[in-house]
Amino acid sequence: MGDLDFMQNQIDDKLANGFDCIKLKIGALDFDSEWNLIQKLRSRYHSSDLTIRVDANGAFEVGEALRKLERLAELEIHSIEQPIQAGQWEEMQLLCQKTPLPIALDEELIGIHKPAEKAAVLDQIKPQFIILKPGLLGGFKSSESWIELAQQSNIGWWVTSALESNIGLNAIAQWTATLPAVGHQGLGTGGLFTNNPFGFLEVKNGYLEHHKLGPWTFKV
Repeated sequence: MGDLDFMQNQIDDKLANGFDCIKLKIGALDFDSEWNLIQKLRSRYHSSDLTIRVDANGAFEVGEALRKLERLAELEIHSIEQPIQAGQWEEMQLLCQKTPLPIALDEELIGIHKPAEKAAVLDQIKPQFIILKPGLLGGFKSSESWIELAQQSNIGWWVTSALESNIGLNAIAQWTATLPAVGHQGLGTGGLFTNNPFGFLEVKNGYLEHHKLGPWTFKV
């Protein structure tokens, strides 16, 4: 996320560090420029070698969303998170029906806690995936109820963190390890913070690993 040069530098850094799944935030800049950036990346790496996910954070207007999804599908994108703003259930339902690119609900799930309401969202919209952020969805138990409902409807899912420190990330990573998770998860790397406590987590070749180098230490 950032301007094009910053995004390119971040992509190069992640690839050099062994990541084989990249997620790009899109929608904040000119769409054609963002598309060209992804196209250059895809021209270097086939979809069998590099998984590309994008997250629009609701940036697309309803009337233009399908056209943009069609263009992104040309680049063999794995999925797109929240192409239009949350709360537009009918519009999102139609988009999920017509999309050439799998859609993952993210912000759409936040603030919905009752089991009947969770089921209603998935039954109406019928997304291809949902994104689970325990810190924003009411915790682990609430997230597990989303997983159960998704699996009943053959909806895929994965877990992401939401700017937690390494202490929160450690808890989410251990919880995720207990789940029947499939494919790439979206756990953070702790790289955004200047005073993040260091303890039991380490990123190696695109994997978040638990080691015994603790205890937790803090920068001051």
